[in-house]
Amino acid sequence: MKTLLQGYLRTSLILRVSIALVLGVLTGLFGGETLIAWLAPLGDLLLRLLTFLIVPIVLFTLMVGINQSQEGSVGRIGGKVLLYYLASSALAIVVGLAVASLFDPGSNTTPQENMSFSVPENPGVVEALLNIVPSNLFGAFVELNMLGIIFTALVFGIALLKMRQTSHQRALGERLYEVLQALNEVTLKVMAGVLHVVPIGVFAIVAGTVSQQGLGTLLALGDMVLVLYVALAAQLALYCVALRFFGVRLRTFFREARTPLATAFATQSSAGTLPLTVNAAHRLGISKSIYGFSLPLGATMNMDGAAIRIAISAVFAANVIGAPLDFASMVQIVLIGTLVSVGTAGVPGAGIIMISTVFTQVGLPIEVVGLLTAIDALVGMGATALNVTGDLTGTALVARSEGEALDGAGEARDETPKAS
Repeated sequence: MKTLLQGYLRTSLILRVSIALVLGVLTGLFGGETLIAWLAPLGDLLLRLLTFLIVPIVLFTLMVGINQSQEGSVGRIGGKVLLYYLASSALAIVVGLAVASLFDPGSNTTPQENMSFSVPENPGVVEALLNIVPSNLFGAFVELNMLGIIFTALVFGIALLKMRQTSHQRALGERLYEVLQALNEVTLKVMAGVLHVVPIGVFAIVAGTVSQQGLGTLLALGDMVLVLYVALAAQLALYCVALRFFGVRLRTFFREARTPLATAFATQSSAGTLPLTVNAAHRLGISKSIYGFSLPLGATMNMDGAAIRIAISAVFAANVIGAPLDFASMVQIVLIGTLVSVGTAGVPGAGIIMISTVFTQVGLPIEVVGLLTAIDALVGMGATALNVTGDLTGTALVARSEGEALDGAGEARDETPKAS
């Protein structure tokens, strides 16, 4: 048993989830109602664990990300980087909504009469904007008001950054920042543990789904994967247009970017790929004063792939329950999704948590997340690769706006890029 457990833990997450998906399909088709009922709590456990991690992932990751800004340039360059990340995330959600609205993923999946969905109340655009500022700090955490939690993280994160920049409060600020870093690392450790449960939960969720709805659901999920990769390709094309507009040679860019992109695709971790991303920026000839700020911050805040997943997942969920999104709902998703995506940790599995968050805020059924979890690994690989591409693209564009050549001259420099 110990050997079996060690083998399970050593196997890659992608392989484990893929095996769980296959076994779940077979169990759902041939397992019988009794076995499916016995497995159901395992799927519920996974959904509970994902919801459990929403608050610490957003709060600690965002506060630490804001305070990483002192590692690089601030002021003009920092403003450009932040503006690009916000605009890029919003654009990614718009692209995702446009592509999903065109192909309508999930429209062929109709819930059975005996399947119930609990749909949270839609707060509306005005209420959603007002909820950005919580009237009660603790109430925001108790009620899982993610807009309020993000606002809290931004305000206190910026205040902490100011403390660390003043002479009389610097020591106190640094100690607090070290505590936040430790809490962030602890959260990622918990996330790593939860990821071991993901294949088991996926197995139970897929088995129950196939048992209730048959292979039609899997075909609809396959459509969702295809639609998502179409949207990722569309966003990548926009990156290429922007790079060419700023005079960056695409051949040079992708020659240096291919290693971190391939690594991100395989590992599903923007943060884990950061050392390779830093090295790619260095080899492109980008100065450390730019990539030292933009890439660590981007690995935490700039998640265009996750933003596209949020948009397409929302359209999918709305189609599953037979209530297609209207224009007002799409505006809410752009606004809320942009804010939520900046809190997505650059680790495997975090994207599904952000999807759960947006569903809660815009009035979509959290139960549909169970279906999306079954294909999390498939969509996570492409989304993470796009995350890293977006980080490098933004860094390159800011560097060009500062007059840097990006001619691949970084290999000739004496300095060695540091990935810390």
